[in-house]
Amino acid sequence: MSHDRVVITGMGIVSAIGHDARSNLRALLEERSGIAPITRLSTRFRGEIPAGEVQLTDDALGALAAPSSMRGWTRTALLGLAAIKEAIQQSGIEHRSPRVGLISATTAGGIDKSEPIYTRFFEEDPPDEVRQYIGTHDPGEHAERIARELGMSGMVTTISTACSSSANAMILGTRLIRAGLLDAAIVGGADALCRFTVNGFNSLMILDREPCRPFDRRRAGLNLGEAGAYLVIEREDLARARAARSLAVVSGFANTNEAFHATASSPDGEGALLAMTRAIQKAGLTAQDIDHVNVHGTGTLNNDSSEGKALMRLFSDAVPPFTSTKSFTGHTLGAAGAVEAIYSALALMEGAHFATLRFAEPLDEAPLTPVLRSSTGHRIRHVLSNSFGFGGNNTALVLSAP
Repeated sequence: MSHDRVVITGMGIVSAIGHDARSNLRALLEERSGIAPITRLSTRFRGEIPAGEVQLTDDALGALAAPSSMRGWTRTALLGLAAIKEAIQQSGIEHRSPRVGLISATTAGGIDKSEPIYTRFFEEDPPDEVRQYIGTHDPGEHAERIARELGMSGMVTTISTACSSSANAMILGTRLIRAGLLDAAIVGGADALCRFTVNGFNSLMILDREPCRPFDRRRAGLNLGEAGAYLVIEREDLARARAARSLAVVSGFANTNEAFHATASSPDGEGALLAMTRAIQKAGLTAQDIDHVNVHGTGTLNNDSSEGKALMRLFSDAVPPFTSTKSFTGHTLGAAGAVEAIYSALALMEGAHFATLRFAEPLDEAPLTPVLRSSTGHRIRHVLSNSFGFGGNNTALVLSAP
């Protein structure tokens, strides 16, 4: 049996610009960036490289997420738990049902805790900290831990496809619901900042030493960020039966794998174009129906050039208003697709176009100007949200007004 209409009924988010969905929306509308020099993470780049840090200590984040015990909880898992609890509360879903799944995404998992202690694992009598956290090195551990904490009994799985991870979690959840294998799913992702990712991206020479400038001709790279972001998606008929409010419809989606390069997009945007085109087709729409685009927009030389060309190939000279919200949060890696799906749903709900911060001059090869000031009162029916990952794993989602 097919259940084609899948709706969003709950959203939860903890990011550098707010610790719930309402505060994130307020920051977007007030154009308040969360990007600043690193102060919390213990790294030699502290004070030098800007990032979108969640300005909470692990203890404060634990107080927000409120697990039954703090033992063994990584920052990634706490970000996820806090966001999921908010999404469940808004939705009112009975999450303990075996027909409700958890599909979580991450790139680094619990490395924020395992990287300082892994060298001590082989000691004859390793300290308790090692026993607590060595298992969190498995990227799927955070999802299993959260599911146990919440008493979930349905399907639990983890996706890790780099920057497209949590957008792909949304696709998998939607497909499972449409296939009749689940009634609902909690989908999204979480990633905490850690030295592993900061050092890795620094070695690629794509970190900007200033707050990032997506789609600007003088852009110099991305800023990393951390976040937890999750959405409750479910069959529309079941949501209606329990009088739940539908926030948005997951109307289209597509994933393409162009495998152009391990860490770069194809220069002509072929994979991005294919993902966007197929997502729009799956939604039963045309490019002219898209009212707003939340671009991947990392601020790197390669990404913005490639994505800009893909937008021009898809929309010709009628590119709709578009924004890079990474100018607010930084690139939150495995959480990014869900962060931006939430922002896309908020754009639908509020009739809002959000600004792209710090933009000054368009690209020579793709002379496009993003939204420069946040505003509301627009007629927005369909939003396209892009998430393009390393290895050419490109995902596009279409969210529509219910």
